[in-house]
Amino acid sequence: MDMDINALRSVVTVASFVLFLGIALWTWSSKRQHSQHEAAAQLPFLDEDGESVAAAAARFQGSNK
Repeated sequence: MDMDINALRSVVTVASFVLFLGIALWTWSSKRQHSQHEAAAQLPFLDEDGESVAAAAARFQGSNK
C-alpha cells in the first residue's frame, strides 16, 4: 500500500477535526456539571488575598440561590 504525503495529510486533518468536534461536544454536553463552568468563569475575579477556588465557587453559588 503506497500512501503519498498528501493522503497522509488528509487523514491527519480529518482525524484532528473529529477530535476537535469530540472535545467540543464533550465540553458542552448536559452531563457536565454547570457549577464547574461557573467556578472556572470566576477564576479571573478571585480576590488577591488568596481566596481558594472552592471558596469562590461556594460564594458564587450561594449568591445565585
